[in-house]
Amino acid sequence: MLSSSSIYQAAIDLQASIYRQSRNVILSILAAGPIPRHVAFVMDGNRRYARKHQKRVEEGHSEGFVALRRMLEVCLRLNIRCVSAYAFSIENFKRSPEEVEALMELAEKKLLELCQHGDLLDQYGVRLNVVGRKQLLPERVQEAVERAENLTRSNSRAILNICMPYTSRDEITTAVETSVQNSLKDRSKAKGDIVITEEDIDNNLMTSLGDSPPLDILVRTSGVKRLSDFMLWQCCEDTQIQYTDTYWPDFGLFDLIPIILDYQRKMWHRQSQATSSI
Repeated sequence: MLSSSSIYQAAIDLQASIYRQSRNVILSILAAGPIPRHVAFVMDGNRRYARKHQKRVEEGHSEGFVALRRMLEVCLRLNIRCVSAYAFSIENFKRSPEEVEALMELAEKKLLELCQHGDLLDQYGVRLNVVGRKQLLPERVQEAVERAENLTRSNSRAILNICMPYTSRDEITTAVETSVQNSLKDRSKAKGDIVITEEDIDNNLMTSLGDSPPLDILVRTSGVKRLSDFMLWQCCEDTQIQYTDTYWPDFGLFDLIPIILDYQRKMWHRQSQATSSI
């Protein structure tokens, strides 16, 4: 005779199996339409999620990493080539020392977990890029970053950008500085004034140097409607910007579905217009 705990576990396993099958059917249907190449997430709401559920702030951030893993798998199953996540702003160093330390410990732990043999990055052939002022990170976290990036360097099917510590203003400033330095190196070859173009800056952005395709969709969770210094250059022209009230740890497939459908609707409309103009 089965115990109550065995029956309960069987019910949980059945529920999980039904969810996986339903998810795979939904993803196969979505994948039949136009798929974005690059989706970025501003993972906002971890602290408010923690307060709402009477949890410690550190637990909210930890569950935020669980949500990132969940959404990464969904995006990979949709054959989205690049996923970017705003994990830690340079400005976040101004938070309490206790919260910053907890975030650094979490980052170190999760970076190493992501690169374990057989994990998502290995399974789907994902290259990890940590984008930002990595020299501002504690030495132990820098070592975890270097190890994680090196372990996935030969992966070429998809890209995961973890932006930490990052701000777009810093990225743009660095790209301009690099463009100027490159131009000064070529000064002997140049005739006349040296010109720095938009293409030069675009090519020297941290995301571009990591081979990221143009940004198609930027999603910010938690109901806040601002970009908070994230990928300002990348989303300035043809990026679909989406805001959702869901806190990031709660964000899942059914939050992403309407965003993808909206993208597909716009792509079909654009293709229709292009066809009718021929």
